[in-house]
Amino acid sequence: MGTSSTRRALIVGGGIAGMSTAITLGKIGMAVDLIDLDPHWRVYGAGISITGPTLRAFGALGILDAVRREGFTGDGIQVCDAQGAPSHVVPTPIVADGDVPGSGGIMRPVLHRILSEKTLASGAQVRLGLTVDRLDSDADGVTACLSDGTSGRYDLVVGADGVFSKVRRLLFPEAPGPVYTGQCVWRVTVPRPPEVERRMFFLGGPVKVGLTPVSRDEMYMFLLETGPKRPALPDDQLPGELKRLLAGYGGVLRDVREGLNPSSHVVLRPLEGFLLPRPWEKGRAILIGDAAHPTTPHLASGAGMAVEDALVLGEELARNASVEAAFAGFMNRRYERCRLVVENSLEIGRREQSRAPMKEQAELVERSLRILAEPI
Repeated sequence: MGTSSTRRALIVGGGIAGMSTAITLGKIGMAVDLIDLDPHWRVYGAGISITGPTLRAFGALGILDAVRREGFTGDGIQVCDAQGAPSHVVPTPIVADGDVPGSGGIMRPVLHRILSEKTLASGAQVRLGLTVDRLDSDADGVTACLSDGTSGRYDLVVGADGVFSKVRRLLFPEAPGPVYTGQCVWRVTVPRPPEVERRMFFLGGPVKVGLTPVSRDEMYMFLLETGPKRPALPDDQLPGELKRLLAGYGGVLRDVREGLNPSSHVVLRPLEGFLLPRPWEKGRAILIGDAAHPTTPHLASGAGMAVEDALVLGEELARNASVEAAFAGFMNRRYERCRLVVENSLEIGRREQSRAPMKEQAELVERSLRILAEPI
């Protein structure tokens, strides 16, 4: 189908992975259609933590300056005990590729706006309120039948539609799905006091708590709770329950607890993850991001892995004449790196649940970040 300058791609899913892929494929001259099930193309949640390797990926995508301007960047993770007494700083390895900070944070809606503006500027055709119902690959391309009854012919389809991926179900109906890991995460955005100069972990208490600056005057707090999967709670009950979980914590966390009130926007989510065994591709369709390797947030690398997937897929499509060869090159470069993130994130969660010593928890974070700082 077509030449290298006119190849067409359908991207299913308009989140971080899908938008990053649209931007990347636009740069190599592909015509891109991006569809997303949400007719309003919204994003939910609080902030996200960002590692140095993720910031490096943002740089390659062309959004690092915007993230630095509208989010937060810094270096190191301050580890404290439950009373807020500092223990040590976990170094965030500086990646070798240019002037990239070691860590950072940003509000999800802000990152979504930065990416969506760049996606539209890339020339991608964005259609909302749609998903894909059927994919038929052959030697020359793939026909995609969409949920509005229309269909299109493409050189490749990228399934970037998240942890509950429709594309994954179409390609691999027997594939495993996400599994509850034994932890729930609570998140809330609060004012950032001057003493919070970098990301912080509070270890050694009944739960793990972290703080991430996301702008000059805001930070978000996460709290990891071990136990059975919680049923959904009414929004008006979430601040009070989060206050209860923070009882006994000191320092800046005591101030956060006292500041929680009925209008605080608290988000509660179960942590689920799994690694899809190889292959992630079938015919002319391939899965990336959370559709293939949804991870827990313990290494703050979910967004980074999604952007890296997009960048590597673009590189392989640019250097290979055939889509099949590009997919093979992509899998050779991505599988082990994504496996490390998923498996080490799950292991960090297990160590937290077993109340392993602080040193054992921090050691695996530090070792994993050091590996991820190596070239992609």
